[in-house]
Amino acid sequence: MTAPRVPDGRLRAYAQFLAGLFYFFLTRALARRGAMGLADEAWRPLVEQAMLIFLLMLGFAGAGFTLNRQQQPVSTQGFPRRPGWPREMALGLAIGWAASLVCVFVMAIGGGVAIRLSLESAAWGWLLVNLAFFLLATLAEEVAFRGYAFQRFARAVGSAGAVLGFSLLYAFLQAMQSGTTRASVAVSFLLCMVLSIAYLRTRALWVSWGLNFGWKATRAVLFGLTISGDSSHSRVIQGDPMGPLWLTGGGFGLDGSWLALVVLLVLLPVVYSATSDLDYRYNVPEIIPGGIPVDLDAAARKQHEAAMGPDAAPSEPAAPTLVQILPLQAASFPSKVEDPSSNSGNQSLSG
Repeated sequence: MTAPRVPDGRLRAYAQFLAGLFYFFLTRALARRGAMGLADEAWRPLVEQAMLIFLLMLGFAGAGFTLNRQQQPVSTQGFPRRPGWPREMALGLAIGWAASLVCVFVMAIGGGVAIRLSLESAAWGWLLVNLAFFLLATLAEEVAFRGYAFQRFARAVGSAGAVLGFSLLYAFLQAMQSGTTRASVAVSFLLCMVLSIAYLRTRALWVSWGLNFGWKATRAVLFGLTISGDSSHSRVIQGDPMGPLWLTGGGFGLDGSWLALVVLLVLLPVVYSATSDLDYRYNVPEIIPGGIPVDLDAAARKQHEAAMGPDAAPSEPAAPTLVQILPLQAASFPSKVEDPSSNSGNQSLSG
């Protein structure tokens, strides 16, 4: 049985987008307050991201189920358990990891990076916590900026308008942080655009989530670099970049450098090309039946009669008649065979 169809006009979709956007700001405030009351300062960022994901997934899934009659609202938000989804996430992780390595490599050549290591056992335990934080933080960003609200906005203004609008929104929110520059705002705008294109090309968040995680966690955890002005994400490795501001981003980190902007510009065609197979597989328009039964045989017969006339309609074949096969009777042969020569003599005499 198919789910009943509900009205899905542009105005209705825009109203649902506004409701989803309001719910995002509400849940972010609730998660922050809840983490302050449940955890100490060291565990507070991890607890906050976990609560934010729970509230976002619960609210957006409920909205999709009740307002849009989505039978699988979690999958529809961008997490379908389709074949090959771990490979899609690994693809995004590889792209984000490679982009971070390019930035660090160019920065090391242009200026340098001073690395300090801490071999304490407690520091290695916090390394796993930091990885979990970035895994949850990037997941929360994907749900918030490419989940239900993004999909409703795309239905209202189109995919291109949704990419542009949410990129501006993401850049505006990043600009509210302390220490932002014009370069950091441009990098935030372009990063959101790259991630949104990855979602639209695959109709899932696996690639964009992996790319976002690889882009940020590689620099913060593996190299100890500053992420958006925060340098406390790694207790094992601490990296201090050296070089011009356009190359390192200064105290804001690579997110505020023009180098990151160039790398993200290169990522646009890379992501587009890497997701070509997924785009071909999952962006084929869905064929929805109209629900009107059609008797093809009756339609063809009616068309034939209209063209050839009612007399040309094939009549019902007559019932076959029974055929009886009689046994073969023995033929009677003459008992005496006359001599043909005697008959010819008699004929000559009579003549």
